[in-house]
Order: sequence, then structure tokens, then C-alpha cells
Amino acid sequence: MRLGIGWQKESELGGAEWADIVLQADRLSARGTAIGRTPIPYRLDYELETGPEFLTRRLRVRSHGSGWRRHLDLRRADDGTWTADASVVGEPIELTGSDLADPGASAATLADLAGALDCDLGECPVTNTMPVLRRGLLRPSEPVDFVMAWVSVPDLAVHRSDQRYTHVDATDGGGAVIRYESDADGLVVDYPGLGRRL
Repeated sequence: MRLGIGWQKESELGGAEWADIVLQADRLSARGTAIGRTPIPYRLDYELETGPEFLTRRLRVRSHGSGWRRHLDLRRADDGTWTADASVVGEPIELTGSDLADPGASAATLADLAGALDCDLGECPVTNTMPVLRRGLLRPSEPVDFVMAWVSVPDLAVHRSDQRYTHVDATDGGGAVIRYESDADGLVVDYPGLGRRL
């Protein structure tokens, strides 16, 4: 199934995102573009590829703004090891008070991602889909803990992120570390604090 989906980001974040998604029985791929304004105005383009069981294979991300651009190529091998290739050109002229973190990840961070099956691109609703579909979280279930290779934006630094997902009925107002409303395909409809589908 091929889908084109847009999200309007909440006012604090500003911006919007569009993704072209190919969803199959046990894998997905996506290409998307996001525009943001926090902490500085930026454009972000990404390509996501998973293998069987929706396991991340590769996430390529490019971000840029006035006077700068960054690139990240994050990969997960079949043996569970992660690699990250990153580059930087220029520095943002709009940023005051602190610099953006370096893109990519140190060897220690990559080692700390052992066991992570998924990437999680900051402020990107698409990357929340893989663990939901793999673990059947579209129906009532016990909470499931995950380790994610989380990519902050727009700097494209990679971090370990421990997250708990749980099925939440859209009408019950329940809480979880990761709580959002999704459609029958597992794609985000409304993610409080992030945005809502257009």
C-alpha cells in the first residue's frame, strides 16, 4: 500500500511534515520532508528503510538552514550493530546562546544501542510506526519497553532513548511515555505535543 500523509506540528514546534510511505505486510519504507522553526528554522529530508518485522535497516537524513547543512546515514546491521556516518558544512547564523550538537554518534553511543531495533527520528510521526506494528500494539496489550536509536533534530545527533509504548484507546485519555492515536495501519493521527494529521 502506498500512502501520502501530512502532519501539522503543534504551535511550539511550528512547521509541518509530509511523508510518502510504502507499507507492506512486514516492512515499510518512507521518504519525507519536514519544515521546523525550533531551535532555528530548518528543512529536513529523510529516507527510511526497514527489513522484515519492521526492523530498521537504514535512515538517511539531511537538514539545512541559512548558512549550514548536515547529513546522517544511520544503519542497523542484521547482527544488531549500528553505524553512523555524518557530515557538517557551515554553521547556523540564526542560533544564539549555544551551538548545535555534532551529528552522528560516538563509538560509546553506538555500543549503547545494542538491542535497539528501531530508529526514532525526532518530531517524525512515521518512525513510531515500526514498534507498534511489530508488537501488535494496535490492540489492547501490556506496555512494552524499547531501546531506540533516537535522532535529535535539526542537529542529527544520535542518542540512546528508552521508551515505553502501550495501547491507548483514543477515548480513554490513558497515559504512557509514548501516547498517540493511530489509524488501522499504525500511522499516527494525533500525537499530543507533536502534531496532528492534516
